[in-house]
Amino acid sequence: MVSSPSLHRAWVIHPVHAAVLGGVLPLFLATLLADYAYWSSHEIQWSNFAAWLLVGAMVMTTLALLAGVIGLARHRHGLAYVVVLAVTWVLGFFNSLHHARDAWAVMPGGLVMTVIGTLLALVATWIGLSTLRVGGVR
Repeated sequence: MVSSPSLHRAWVIHPVHAAVLGGVLPLFLATLLADYAYWSSHEIQWSNFAAWLLVGAMVMTTLALLAGVIGLARHRHGLAYVVVLAVTWVLGFFNSLHHARDAWAVMPGGLVMTVIGTLLALVATWIGLSTLRVGGVR
């Protein structure tokens, strides 16, 4: 049996893009855990932790979205990924504005937005990283 190289090349995410995208979900998840800790303990410092973690998540989401848009413009693949990541960014932006309020005014809306944002980040990460494949022959 002779193996031949594959001529069809699927959409593959760039390794730097994958590294940036890999930071999105952990930061949103850490924000969710900090919001839950604030909701259960009413210790104001947890709200501050959540706000700063959300800023980090937004920086990583912005970089991943920028790389996704560039990849979309170059290859015309991954539209669903870019749309989910853009919705995650928009929700995260409004969540950041919500977390900028007084600590007592953050709950329960901040927790709800963080849960939705974390789920969207999970979906975006799943779609984006599911395209990582090991190359080779058929």
